[in-house]
Amino acid sequence: MEKTIDDIDFSKGDGLVPVIVQDVNTKEVLTLAYSNKESLELTKKTGNSWFWSRSRKKLWMKGEDSGNTQKVKEILVDCDSDAIIYLVEPSGPACHTGERVCFHNHLANEN
Repeated sequence: MEKTIDDIDFSKGDGLVPVIVQDVNTKEVLTLAYSNKESLELTKKTGNSWFWSRSRKKLWMKGEDSGNTQKVKEILVDCDSDAIIYLVEPSGPACHTGERVCFHNHLANEN
């Protein structure tokens, strides 16, 4: 089933929806970010991943500073229309620390 941007439910998270970013070839989860309607529109228009930075309170394109862009190949919408997956071809690390993925830390066993 195809959905449009107007089908996305931005009302549940202060106008934002979570975006899981996955490598289109390996399906490895690269990061989790957030999009508002404008950043999703920019992603569809440009083919590059755009997000809303909750800390900086502004739109940003992945790689605009680092050069590590993500070419969006497909956008998937969940069944409730309140979460998204970007399937991307990354041009470099996804994490601002230089790690390939943002999920590179393990939760300590505190037992």
